[in-house]
Amino acid sequence: GPCGRKLENPERTHAARGEHANSTLPSPGREPATFLLRGNSDLLPAPSKSNETSRVDTRDTTSLIIAVCITALYSLICVVGLLGNVLVMYGVVRYTKMKTATNIYIFNLALADALATSTLPFQSAKYLMNTWPFGELLCKVVMAIDYYNMFTSIFTLTMMSVDRYIAVCHPVKALDFRTPTKAKLINVCIWILSSAVGVPVMIMAVTRVTRNTACGLRFPKPDWYWDTVTKICVFIFAFVVPVLVITICYGLMILRLKSVRLLSGSKEKDRNLRRITRMVLVVVAAFIVCWTPIHIFIIVKTMVNIDHKNLLVVACWHLCIALGYTNSSLNPVLYAFLDENFKRCFRDFCLPYRSRLEQSSFSRARNSTREPASVCAPATRERPPA
Repeated sequence: GPCGRKLENPERTHAARGEHANSTLPSPGREPATFLLRGNSDLLPAPSKSNETSRVDTRDTTSLIIAVCITALYSLICVVGLLGNVLVMYGVVRYTKMKTATNIYIFNLALADALATSTLPFQSAKYLMNTWPFGELLCKVVMAIDYYNMFTSIFTLTMMSVDRYIAVCHPVKALDFRTPTKAKLINVCIWILSSAVGVPVMIMAVTRVTRNTACGLRFPKPDWYWDTVTKICVFIFAFVVPVLVITICYGLMILRLKSVRLLSGSKEKDRNLRRITRMVLVVVAAFIVCWTPIHIFIIVKTMVNIDHKNLLVVACWHLCIALGYTNSSLNPVLYAFLDENFKRCFRDFCLPYRSRLEQSSFSRARNSTREPASVCAPATRERPPA
């Protein structure tokens, strides 16, 4: 990676979405700390050093414009992401018939996304104040949440794809494997596996004061080596391998769906199976689209010396970071458009009076026609479907 170049505005950045934010880019044997958290402003345009006053004024103006734009975008992402993901979790917990294996995985994804969006106010404040004012404890928490979100999200989406593959290609095995209880157990395993990264990150996260305060990771020496290894490992295990597994699963599913007209004994079940498979595919595709740019950017920055002062580089950098966060608020919107059950539960929560009237008339109709109960009926002791 690049080394030895002074930065005009040291900040922090995420290991999967970021770059060095200490006062100098790391070089062998020189700098014990590498500061890595997403949303850094080390990639801010800096003018020439010939006029010190002009340099400071221009830097402050540019930084302020970028900070205001990022804060506005992050505020929107935070509101939509927190509200949407909390509603998703509420729907899965509140309604018995929403407790399917797929929805248990969706709950896990919503939990990770809600935690990630909850850190955005702190990151916005960091941008506006050009320093990290929240102390080392919150630095550790925000850093850990960032990594947990990245790994739990992609691991959960990978398991959702495997789950759909089993449901479509091995329907007999699916009866034993695809249960809410086993999905919950897999979710716990995902968080434990992610802790192999999250806990060390929490331990290594520190604050460092130079002209301002930066929050980041303090790697062992040589820090430039461990920084590069971390970025490459994150790229491989949090992106390349999961995407490869997902691609194989959906490739096999597409072959199966094309070769068989009816996957199950009933057209209604078959339609439902294809609908859920399509929804999971769209969610996975959205994740890949949102995360590919930042992963590629990080690898390129690690291998090539990029001009940090170039306005196009700065714009692309912050756009990639924002795109990654946008994914955390996008999923609830996708559920609302692609899944009738989630759409109905969202409407029940937002319009409870109208929902009660509809539920009352629906219950009377069901009693006379013996139709099945609504998915969004309140939780009972009834055993949920797999």
